Amino acid sequence: MLSRLKSRLFWDDTLLILTMAVLAGCGLIYEYLLSQYAGRVLGIMESTIYAMIGLMIVAMGLGSFAARKIKCSYNGFVILELIIALLGSASILIIAGFIGFSQVLPSTIANLFALPADAIPNGGIFKQISALAFTTPYIFGFVLGFFIGMEIPLVARIREQCHQQHLEHNFGTMYGADYIGAGVGAAIWVLFLLSMDISKAAAITASLNLVAGIVFMARFWSLLKWRKILVAGHVLLMVIICLVYMVGNQWLNNMSNLLFLDKVVYSEQTRYQQMTFTKRKMGHGQNNIVSFYLNSKLQFSSSDEHIYHSYLVTPALSGSARHKNILIVGGGDGLGLRDVLKWDVESVTLIDLDKQLVDFFKHPERSNNTSLAREITRLTENSLLDPRVSVINQDAFIAIDKMLSEKQVFDSIIVDLPDPSHPDLNKLYTVNFYARLKHLLAGDGLISIQSTSPYHAKNAFISIGKTVDAAGFSDVEQYHDNIPSFGEWGWTIASKTGAKPSARLQSLQQLPVANSWLNIETMHAAFAFPNNFYQNKDNIKINYLGSHQIYQYHQQAWQNQQGLENVHLQN
Repeated sequence: MLSRLKSRLFWDDTLLILTMAVLAGCGLIYEYLLSQYAGRVLGIMESTIYAMIGLMIVAMGLGSFAARKIKCSYNGFVILELIIALLGSASILIIAGFIGFSQVLPSTIANLFALPADAIPNGGIFKQISALAFTTPYIFGFVLGFFIGMEIPLVARIREQCHQQHLEHNFGTMYGADYIGAGVGAAIWVLFLLSMDISKAAAITASLNLVAGIVFMARFWSLLKWRKILVAGHVLLMVIICLVYMVGNQWLNNMSNLLFLDKVVYSEQTRYQQMTFTKRKMGHGQNNIVSFYLNSKLQFSSSDEHIYHSYLVTPALSGSARHKNILIVGGGDGLGLRDVLKWDVESVTLIDLDKQLVDFFKHPERSNNTSLAREITRLTENSLLDPRVSVINQDAFIAIDKMLSEKQVFDSIIVDLPDPSHPDLNKLYTVNFYARLKHLLAGDGLISIQSTSPYHAKNAFISIGKTVDAAGFSDVEQYHDNIPSFGEWGWTIASKTGAKPSARLQSLQQLPVANSWLNIETMHAAFAFPNNFYQNKDNIKINYLGSHQIYQYHQQAWQNQQGLENVHLQN
């Protein structure tokens, strides 16, 4: 009899400890899911992730205190898992629906009352509804964290009730299972769920909470009340989770599409970012306007990307002595590469971390969207399929080390990276990084660098120029022009030795390769800035590795707009 009791307690202990580990993994994944989605929608990715995780941890602490109010631990635990599974599977869809509704409400009202375009009601209560909608990720994060926080106290109490005594190391055992489970959950997130559709990842995670509740019910069936209601709840929730898994991503895309002015025609989650393509039909024989977004941030619009890429590529190659061997850092869409290949090049090396993104632009027909594939091919001119091109899918910070060890040298270098809106990108805007690029650059070559907006992010723009200068380039200059989709935009250009970039360009009678947009006069004019533009230059800091200075300047520049400029103003 005693041995049977010990055996039962052993298996109960094992069940509860394993359950705690599984629930801890689920809890951590929910934090990541909500953080990732909130960052994607709100635009300021890193700050949003930190805020969400911090908020959920605080909520978990409050939930731990509140767990003492639950009288029946057994029923309480089963109901708790039902609530967490429901919130975990459906919260992102509800958030998307609320945000989408808040964005279309003003135009719906305007259409209903036939208001002119400049009289759309965006202020007052509509502005408040929109502001509330963009706080819903935090609201759901807090609520979900609150319920997750109840799990450890309840499982610990159930464990003591099974033993019918106080267990000295009870909470130590629970927290041990919690930490290990969270670690496993983090590994599952990185290895499997990160590249999966977010709604499918949420459904899979919620199903584990559901299974935990079912297994617990089966073991402690005799101690439960309202058993039929609990069974019905699990059946209903199972149906909801299956629906979320099967059609949740379609719903999520439809709601997210409301955030874009144009129709979303393709969306894909890569391992590193969310790719979204929109299309605007122009009619009358004109080309459709295709826009490309990463994490809701506009990367290019087919209507004016030629302006951006002309300024990125043409000055650097025009001022370089040779054009045989070119390095492009970033630019996985192949548009900058397209312009480089118009020169007399023998080889081009392109470094881009996101293989899925590069593969999409290399083979857009695989998207199963014939119309979009045709538009992308028209834009890229199949540049990524050119035999002169070698693609390295690796972190540029690491790839460049290998090039240095092999003593490679490039006639010109083009740096076409996204804005420094994430600490991982910030390291590619540092003295350390630029200094290593300098060693790869031929003595008579030039480097050009995408440098964000000199109007919207002036301090970040100037800091990039100062950082390049601190890396040891002999002459560093900056230039700018207006790109309708982005507004005022800027670039940095530098020489390793010899004449400064602008002097080299002024010596030209005409561009070595004809350009559809740029000419000698407009290129020279781009180097002129308004009065006193650089008057605060001495107070702007250089970005060293680990300082995150440019990232901070960039975040400060955009923080008041919370990413809305990327979705609405730049389209």
